[in-house]
Amino acid sequence: MLNFNIDTFIKKHITKRPESYFLNDINANKEKISSEIKGKNILVIGGAGTIGSSFVKAILPFEPASLIVVDYSENGLTELTRDLRSQDLFMPAEYITYPFDFGGDVFAKMFNKRHFDVVACFAAHKHVRSEKDHLAIEAMVNNNVFNTKKLIDLALKSNPKHFFSVSTDKAANPVNVMGGSKKLMEKVLMAYTDELKICTARFANVAFSNGSLLAGFIERMMKRQPLSSPNDVKRYFVSPEESGQLCMLACLLGESSDIFFPKLDESQMMTFSTIAEKFLQELGLEAEKCASEQEAKAKAQVWKSSDSTYPVYFFKTDTSGEKSFEEFYTKSDEVDMSTFSALGVVKNSIIPSKSDIDETLKDFKKLFDDEDVDKAKVVSLISKYLPDFSHIETGKSLDQKM
Repeated sequence: MLNFNIDTFIKKHITKRPESYFLNDINANKEKISSEIKGKNILVIGGAGTIGSSFVKAILPFEPASLIVVDYSENGLTELTRDLRSQDLFMPAEYITYPFDFGGDVFAKMFNKRHFDVVACFAAHKHVRSEKDHLAIEAMVNNNVFNTKKLIDLALKSNPKHFFSVSTDKAANPVNVMGGSKKLMEKVLMAYTDELKICTARFANVAFSNGSLLAGFIERMMKRQPLSSPNDVKRYFVSPEESGQLCMLACLLGESSDIFFPKLDESQMMTFSTIAEKFLQELGLEAEKCASEQEAKAKAQVWKSSDSTYPVYFFKTDTSGEKSFEEFYTKSDEVDMSTFSALGVVKNSIIPSKSDIDETLKDFKKLFDDEDVDKAKVVSLISKYLPDFSHIETGKSLDQKM
């Protein structure tokens, strides 16, 4: 086992914050947060993932009456329960985990038999690498867009007090299909903000989240494989704890149609290669920079625990859909930077008509049912409905890299 504490490393080297960035906002609004959670029935969808499970941990101290967690990953739900039960956390008398697809019939049966005060959805395709062809994109759009519409339709029948669905920074001026799908999801959400209190949040990278490049560093070391990362892409980062707190604040304190984001400045951005070097330093190692993947793999095969260096391969980004920078809002957005200490809020977003949303979804379904569909046609259709969509296509996928 690596002698490595993730939380300590994140605070020391990535966020460089000893306490949560959102602690002041939580303390300033504790009474309001407590009144919205204590004794209430909470549904968390996608709750086995990093952000969803962090949201669960954020709300538990405020003592909900019941907590239902849905995720299609049985193993993830099992680990969530073990993690929660192994900590000194408040656990409601009714705590149930369900390995459901939230777009399926079984989920709908469960939802219709209960009333939830808070519905928070974290189920999403979140990786740019998941847009490799039209089949992968169809699965992404089904999950991020069509299933969101299904969830709203269910919620309209029971009218929860708070409805939250997580978005991404990549929805602001999207350049990849994943960001485009999330922007489409935001449009679906906005269309129903007159009937439900709906909020969302755009994110920085969550350090060491499930499936992330940083989490992969630990896997690579455990398997004696080289570390690999881009050295020219800067990203904002929040900790897993902060990701759950951000969503809790957005879900409970926002007004309908609000889009929350962390107030981070450019000086807080980091490259993945810098983090890789600090990760190795924390393990008492120095990065041995290799000129190719092949060289890095060859050196990893003969690496010994007595060595003082470890092979890495850093490269310039050349894959589709990658921005060299992050942004949480666009020049045309109305932004509130004063209400919260660490959170900005996009206000008064354009509200599309429900008929426009129905037409959009109809067009996507028609395209996906067409035998001649390909990635280029899907990108073209996204561009039709998202004028600010500017897809970056290089013909290379992250699946082609280590």
